Amino acid sequence: MVFKRRDKRTWYSAAGAFFWPRGGWTRAFRYVKHRLNRLPDPPDRIARGIFAGVCVSFTPLFGLHFFVAVLIAKVMRGNIMAALLSTFFGNPITFVPIATLSLNTGYYLLGMKSLDDEMHRSLGGKFADAWRDLWHNFLAMFTSERSDWSHLARFYDEVFLPYLLGGIIHGVIFGVAAYYISLPVIRAYQNRRKGLLKSKLAALKLKGKAKGETE
Repeated sequence: MVFKRRDKRTWYSAAGAFFWPRGGWTRAFRYVKHRLNRLPDPPDRIARGIFAGVCVSFTPLFGLHFFVAVLIAKVMRGNIMAALLSTFFGNPITFVPIATLSLNTGYYLLGMKSLDDEMHRSLGGKFADAWRDLWHNFLAMFTSERSDWSHLARFYDEVFLPYLLGGIIHGVIFGVAAYYISLPVIRAYQNRRKGLLKSKLAALKLKGKAKGETE
């Protein structure tokens, strides 16, 4: 296969690369920025794709960010690849501040207690309990065990719903900011690239003309 790795990575090396990519996050960020600038599409379409990717990064739809970003980009007629690349905004370094900001906003909107140190310590437990409920209920379909959705319901009320509400609000805010910041940058990059290509083409024409006259 063309895209198959020659050196197979172990699961812990793959996990380590997720939290700290080869070359560091600075290099990864520069790579994404370079790819976004070189996308063959009008700047406004690319910027709309960036909006979609950044916006989705604030939601708790982990595992579905790519699909939702593509859906939003299609609805907005944005660049699909830009949307996919821009989900990079949500990464292991930004997940904690994104989650904290989104949850606190969601709690405020729902009139719930704000995120404090005690809640921070219990968030991991709520995630674990929710996954335990899912696994238990999956097995219950094939055994005599009774289904139990209590932990999952608590997770939805205390984590997922406030995270989703706060994430949508801040996702739109940061997405709009990313749109207006990236639009002139991409436009300037594309204009500069077009100018360089025109200069090279003109130089080649002059070179060919001079060669023809000498012959």
